[in-house]
Order: sequence, then structure tokens, then C-alpha cells
Amino acid sequence: MSRYPFNLPDIGEGVTEAEIVEWHVRVGDTVDEGQVIAAVMTDKATVELEAPVSGTIAELGGKVGAMVPVGALLVAIATGQAGEETPEKAPPPAAAEAMPQPAPDRPELQPGPERAGQVVLASPAVRKRARALGIDLASVPAHGGQVHHADLDAALIKGETRTPAVAAAVRPDREIPVRGLRRRIARQTEEASRRIPHFTYVEEIDVTELTRLRAVLNRQMGAEAQLQLLPFLAVAVCRALEGFALLNAHYDEGRGVITQFGQVNLGIATQTPAGLMVPVIHGAQGLDIWQLAMAIARLAAEAREGRIAAAELTGSTITISSLGKLGGIAATPIINRPEVAVLAPNRVVERPVWTAHGVEPRQLMNLSISCDHRVVDGYDAAAFVQAIKTLIETPALLFVRGEEGRGANLP
Repeated sequence: MSRYPFNLPDIGEGVTEAEIVEWHVRVGDTVDEGQVIAAVMTDKATVELEAPVSGTIAELGGKVGAMVPVGALLVAIATGQAGEETPEKAPPPAAAEAMPQPAPDRPELQPGPERAGQVVLASPAVRKRARALGIDLASVPAHGGQVHHADLDAALIKGETRTPAVAAAVRPDREIPVRGLRRRIARQTEEASRRIPHFTYVEEIDVTELTRLRAVLNRQMGAEAQLQLLPFLAVAVCRALEGFALLNAHYDEGRGVITQFGQVNLGIATQTPAGLMVPVIHGAQGLDIWQLAMAIARLAAEAREGRIAAAELTGSTITISSLGKLGGIAATPIINRPEVAVLAPNRVVERPVWTAHGVEPRQLMNLSISCDHRVVDGYDAAAFVQAIKTLIETPALLFVRGEEGRGANLP
């Protein structure tokens, strides 16, 4: 029997360490070459690592939440070689079933509610959400053998999955380790707040005409393809950036270099059960409003389900952070470093407005933008938002092609 040490590989992009966020194996498990054994998280993305050889897990290099430097031991695998001692034979099936099983390390395989004598499989995020909603997982129809967020949504609509209400009790205090995505968010926002001199500008935008246009388009498209406000804003941002390239940029403070990008890689901040993620629509300036709507919906769903590709979480050049109906009346969003600007649309409210025809009810929305004052001056931020305002308040301009509709030439 020989021991094969598998050290944390160089994942690339300047990564020097990674956090262990999930073990798919435990000591004593038999693994095959190419089998996923662990998931680690870097500042860039979550990466699944595969066993380089077949054998038996002899040692784990750390617990979930541990930071492992590149080149340090991740896992040791015992491999059988010709002429060497071979591992003991596994007990026959009947004996194996009678043996007590050790507590598993994988949260999604921990004992849970049973359906037809089988454990209900669900990710930790799905279990946490089900507990918060008072949903009995055993009563939720699963697709593919595992309960997903979409299954919970369907169960909520039916309204038949609530567990009986119990008297409220005082919950004990508990300490929650800051791990995984939450640790990454903490580091990113701390660095951005500490190193970037933020300033925020807020403008009120009349979205009455846009709301009417959206209603007309949605009636024509039917219930399966409904446009929300966000795709319209995404189009407006891409169009306005044609005249304000300095906001579609990264600032490398170490080198003292500003990189202005010709392509708009639009980050869409998305709340997930694990925390805030920023999926990226690469080349957003080349997509129409329907393509943007589909891209936003797809990326949001994949992020919430935990199956989004790492490549779609990197490379953003400017970000929109929207809370929808929870957007409040104003926001001071934190910049997604090394970007230099982030926009936050607030909720739409109806208010009386004095017009040439008297007092009319209008649909109004505040739009907030935070900028890096080392790169963007207040005048530029205000002018950029005014260009967006013009496009939103005259929504026909969103569909104009050619030089007459370019952001630099907007009134």
C-alpha cells in the first residue's frame, strides 16, 4: 500500500490559497480517478477538484472552512500496488448493512425526512430555506431524486406543505463561522469600502411611459415571456456607456492604470441562499432587450441553484444591483472592485406630479450610482445618469439604432 499526497493545485489567476467549502468524501472512502472529492472557493469562484488516482482516502488536509495554501496537502490517498499489502476485503453486503454507519461529512447526505423509506436529498441551502418557510421536505415532489429551490417554489404555490404551527420558543444563542461565499463577500466589501473613495449620486426618473410600453410588450408576448424593468435598464446602461467609457472600466491601483473596456460585461448582483453573487453577461452591449431578459433570468436561476459556471462569475466591467420591490427610496451601493461604478435602481412608486396638464399620477423611480472618485468625477457620474434618464423616460430611444441614438449624442 502506498500513499499518494494530493496537494492543492495552482488554480490560476494569481490565487495563492483557497477555502475548503465542501468535502465529497471522508476518511476510509474508496474513490476512483476523476471522481469529485472536494469543492474549494477562491476569490474568483468555487472549483470542484477531482481525485488524481484511484484508492482509499487516508487523510483530509483540513475541515470545511479551513484555508489551504496552494501546494499544501489537500488529501492523501492510499493506493494498492502490485506486490504490496492489499486492503482488507469489504464485508459481504448483509454484514455491511448491519454495521453502524459513521456520521457523514456531506451536509446534503445527512439524515433527513424520508419519502417511501429513502432519505430526501436536498442541498444545505434548500434545507435551510425549507425550515425557514416551515415546509416539510418529505411532502415536496422532487425532480431527479433531489429537492431544488424550484420544487419549493411549486410547493409554496400549492400551499399544502406547511408543517403545523407550534408555540414560539426562545432560541438559544449560536456562533456562526464566516465561511465560503459569506467570507468572500466580507473580504470583497471590506476591501472596497476601505480602499475606494466612494461617492453616491441619486436621480429621480419618471418610468411612466416605460411602464406602459412594458405592459404592451408583455400582453403581446404572453405569460411565458414577461419583461421586467431590469432588462430595460440594462439596455439603457449599455447605450449610455457609449458616451461615457470612463465608467466601463477597472482601476489597477497598484500599477496606477485605468483600463477602459470596449465591451460591456454587465454584472447583475443576485441574492442567493448562500449570499450575494454577481453573475456576468459578457458582451451585453450586443444583446437586445429580450436576449438580456433571458440571460438575466438564466444566470439568476443558476446562481440560486449553485450550478453557475465559474466563467460567468468573473470579468464584469460595471454592475447593476437591484432589490426590486424591496429597493427602498435610495441606496449607497458598494463598488464591485476593481470596477469604478455600480448602479442601484430603487422601487417604483406612484406619486402626484405637477405637469403642463395639471397634477397627474406618475410612476417614479430613484436611480443611485456609486463611483470611485479616483477615476470618476461627480459631473461625469451625473451626466451618465442623465443619459440613462433620457433613454428611460423616452423608451422609444432604447430601440433606435445608428449614430443618432448613441449615448454621446443624447440630449
